[in-house]
Amino acid sequence: MRSPTPPSASATPLAWEKFRTQLATYAHTKVNYDDQHQMAYTPATGWRLDDYATDLPAEAPGPPTPAGAFAVAQDILRRYAFTPPDLITGYFDPSQPLAQRIMVLRARFLWINFYFGVRIVDVVDADAQPSLAGPERVWGYGYRTLEGHFERGQINFSIHKNLATGVVQFRIHAVSQKGAIRNPFYWLGFKVFGSMLQRRFARQSLARMRRLVAEALAHPAARPQTNLA
Repeated sequence: MRSPTPPSASATPLAWEKFRTQLATYAHTKVNYDDQHQMAYTPATGWRLDDYATDLPAEAPGPPTPAGAFAVAQDILRRYAFTPPDLITGYFDPSQPLAQRIMVLRARFLWINFYFGVRIVDVVDADAQPSLAGPERVWGYGYRTLEGHFERGQINFSIHKNLATGVVQFRIHAVSQKGAIRNPFYWLGFKVFGSMLQRRFARQSLARMRRLVAEALAHPAARPQTNLA
């Protein structure tokens, strides 16, 4: 299945270009944890697991339609446009294929901006993925944290459409733990506020996705056409 042409970055057009140097550096930066055993990471071994989901406007049963909620959410997710900009903004070269994408994340905490690198992994594009509720059309991806990040782990974002019922959902799954933080002020801040900020990021991302999808469906002429082929 061919992926749609990559759109522009999620931030202001061309804003990613000022991060060319960082993106080039992160392209050769290692993941900051042992991702080979990720399936074994559990709370019992010191890892935090989080799952979130929200319903988007339902469609008629069957494959997604070009004008439906699945296609709209897919476009928003591809552009990393669903994140709350007061917490996280992603910068990337839009000409890179999604599966090869490196992103610079700008995280805001209090009055300070932090910049981290992540690598896109696990791109999923399934026409009829089995689930307990029946086969689903699924599209999404995850990213892993690179050296220098305050966290270790992976977060996955995906759009699901139940082919039998037409229910559409946006889901987030994260496996994480605190990374190495040398600055004692930042270490204390992350220890105190880290979990709260993770939950806030997830919940606001769900809410923003719902709002952006609803706005796009209400004003179809104002959004670009999405190729589902």
